[in-house]
Amino acid sequence: MPYALGKNVGETEGMDFSPEPVLIEVVAPDASAASQILRSYIDDAASRYYGRPATDEEIDASLREDPSIDLAPPSDVFLVARQCDAVLGCAGLRLLPERIGEVKRLFVAPAARGCGLGALLMGELERIARGHGLSLLRLDTRHDLVESRRLYAVLGYEEVPAFNDGQYAEHWLAKPLA
Repeated sequence: MPYALGKNVGETEGMDFSPEPVLIEVVAPDASAASQILRSYIDDAASRYYGRPATDEEIDASLREDPSIDLAPPSDVFLVARQCDAVLGCAGLRLLPERIGEVKRLFVAPAARGCGLGALLMGELERIARGHGLSLLRLDTRHDLVESRRLYAVLGYEEVPAFNDGQYAEHWLAKPLA
């Protein structure tokens, strides 16, 4: 996350060391900011999966196959995290029957990792889920997304039996909402 820097190294007088605030907002999944961060998400996930940088063609194909356009209000939610003009992360919430919500597309840009943004996005999804009267959040993830799996564990998500047959799903997690 960007910080103010002085004119000269070591000069601190009059500098603001506080980070700019992060704004988390609901946006349409086809909005410019959403498209930008979803492309970064697919690039990161596909590159990890392939063990090499994903090509533009592979990213485009993935976005066509699963565009996330369904994560739109009023039936679903898509969040984007911004700081100034930079789009730093995203998360989606699919509202399902029986007071269940499914977390989709949690992503924090590499430059913004390690600052708690993933937890902020998840906290906002949980707040929205409670506001919709949901009693359970669930998600699936891949084995190689270790940072996400670590975050989910810290936030109280526990392994559950598979609830889908997603092509890339290797772990299924859930958390009751109090």
